[in-house]
Amino acid sequence: MAEYTDLDGAVNDVPELSDSEDEEQWMEEDDPDHSDESVPCLFCNRSISSVSETFRHCQADHGFNVADLVRKHRLDDYGYIKMINYIRTTKCSMETLVSCSGDALPWSSDEYMKPVLPDDPLLQIDVEELTGDASACDDVSVWMQRAQRAEENLSRAMDDLHKLKVFVQGLVLNSDGTQKSAGSVAELREDEDEAYFSSYGHYSIHEEMLKDKVRTESYRDFMYGNTEVFKDKVVLDVGCGTGILSMFAARSGAKQVIGVDQSEIIYHAMDIVRANNLESVITLIKGRIEEVDLPVEKVDVIISEWMGYFLLFESMLDSVIFARDRYLADGGSVYPDRCSISLAAVGDTEKHDGRVAFWDDVYGFKMPCMKKAVIPEAVVEVLQPETVISEPTVIQMLDCNSVSLSGLEFTSDFILKITVNTQCTALVGYFDVFFDRGCANKVMFSTAPHCTKTHWKQTVFLLENPITVQSGEELPGQITVRKNKKDPRALIVTLTIRDWRQTYSVQ
Repeated sequence: MAEYTDLDGAVNDVPELSDSEDEEQWMEEDDPDHSDESVPCLFCNRSISSVSETFRHCQADHGFNVADLVRKHRLDDYGYIKMINYIRTTKCSMETLVSCSGDALPWSSDEYMKPVLPDDPLLQIDVEELTGDASACDDVSVWMQRAQRAEENLSRAMDDLHKLKVFVQGLVLNSDGTQKSAGSVAELREDEDEAYFSSYGHYSIHEEMLKDKVRTESYRDFMYGNTEVFKDKVVLDVGCGTGILSMFAARSGAKQVIGVDQSEIIYHAMDIVRANNLESVITLIKGRIEEVDLPVEKVDVIISEWMGYFLLFESMLDSVIFARDRYLADGGSVYPDRCSISLAAVGDTEKHDGRVAFWDDVYGFKMPCMKKAVIPEAVVEVLQPETVISEPTVIQMLDCNSVSLSGLEFTSDFILKITVNTQCTALVGYFDVFFDRGCANKVMFSTAPHCTKTHWKQTVFLLENPITVQSGEELPGQITVRKNKKDPRALIVTLTIRDWRQTYSVQ
């Protein structure tokens, strides 16, 4: 990403645009066979005078017929481009290419859309002219695939236009010295938001969530066990990811399901939906729910897996609330419909010594500044249930069908009833999720320490100094939860216990 320096001397990133603009450049290039530049062979170090001569050389000297491979796998322009870049990237053998079969081609990843060689003449040809296969143009499925890809490219181009608009707004606001409005600040954080969505574009995070049986099977059991909620209904899946909830809804009898997600994973979701023959029911849209146009005015049900660490980290519930207020029909419902956040006291002197007291004596040296840096960062981990030393207490209950944005920031007094004579070294936060409203078969799951672990784990707030407590004692406190103004997806949590007060960051 390139950089610019504004009038205040700050260095900023210029947003990169997607590869859709490269397609126009390829289309505008002259015929590569008339180029003065030589064409590097795909398999050896030889450079050849033209594209056609390069293909003849590949067949004569390496036994590789490009056109035959394109026909064999019915490659369109994008598949052909990926194949050429794959060969140049991996320097694979001709035998490897010829042995490829089935749908899982080694060059199917979008990473091979990026040219290996600048202005590679082999990428500037028309695949239909290469193969001379006019019958392929009559294949309806081929045309449908091309239309789908054209739609995806248009979506990328619209994203690029939005990035450019935000960038220009930044230049104007920084140059005239005017104070930024709340809306402008949100738009100028576009890069931060893109980083968030990019993290959900990678398959590994979705693999982790899908393998979380507590999470995924709870949604499945709710939908399959309450088909009356979904039968013949229009369903909106906010942040659909791989589309698993959308497919559960479709299998539960929904007549139409609309999945929306900003991350790149939605392109895989489109393939997944087609692979399961659900494309007639499920429509997937790339973009933020706040910005896209849905193909319907209202929906009957909104489903979403929006929960983050300590329930509210990531602020995705904000988007669900927007979708609810904008699209949910009268009498409709959001699921999950209720969530609660709980606290409990923790007594684990060994872990406290390892993380906090450790800095009092590091090989004979005091490092108090490190202790001050460690404590304010909440720790996300799987807590051993035996270290919980109090009864839990609910500090906040959210009704997803009525909660407002202001309700996501709160202050709550609490009392922890101690169950063990020990030292309190931390507090632990976790959440419970409920599928209740209108459900004949109610479903819930918990992320508490004594329950089956989930990918959310628990959120631990370390105390600087342990507090001695007795069984039966009631330990009073107060908690305040706010969004981090510098990073709205993160949380600022302030805990007060007796006369001790500490502010933590959940990020």
